Amino acid sequence: MADPSNRLIDAALDHVPFDGWSEVTFKAAMQDTEIDEATARALFPRGPVDLALAFHRRGDEALRDLLRTTDLSEMRIRERITFAVRKRLELIEDHKEAVRRGSTLFALPLYAADGARAVWETCDAIWDGLGDPSDDINWYTKRGTLSGVYSATVLYWLGDQSEGNAATWAFLDRRIENVMQFEKFKKQVNDNKLLKPFLAGPNWLLSQVKAPAKMPRVDLPGSWTGRGRTDT
Repeated sequence: MADPSNRLIDAALDHVPFDGWSEVTFKAAMQDTEIDEATARALFPRGPVDLALAFHRRGDEALRDLLRTTDLSEMRIRERITFAVRKRLELIEDHKEAVRRGSTLFALPLYAADGARAVWETCDAIWDGLGDPSDDINWYTKRGTLSGVYSATVLYWLGDQSEGNAATWAFLDRRIENVMQFEKFKKQVNDNKLLKPFLAGPNWLLSQVKAPAKMPRVDLPGSWTGRGRTDT
């Protein structure tokens, strides 16, 4: 038998399209699974909010499992990123309405930080799954930039009615192309002999930043092609 957490999530998914990630859904899930409220509240102290986050993180774990068993060695870095983002959405294609309702929930000021952290965790799962070796400022910038790409792609995907989500995948390709073009420009600036003396101080300062031992609770902007590489 599935563990109580997954049973509650699965039961809730039948109600979310009608009642959202709400107390009504949470109580209906308890009733459907015959899990008592004390146990359910112990698993999800904030009720539907923590239930929605658990659903999101379950998708992240499914993606981690998929990436661990997929050979990506023949793909360029941009192709690997595209593949991972696309698979993350395909894993939840059957629950698009649950994602839509979750986006509405985490757009509320009270839960915006939870939503931002959930997106960051997804991007961390992607980079970890792709074998990202960075342990400096690039650890932050890769996840920060991908967070922007992933968030925009999800919003586009939620409104996409094209066959096979073809419009979403084209949108994703364009967003990644924009980032790669910026990275090429940044590398040209860093390699410019006239500008290099002016960048020595900032570059040294950034080199002192190390990746945290645990997941940060902030979302930072930046790039994803660390250590001066622009592998396209």
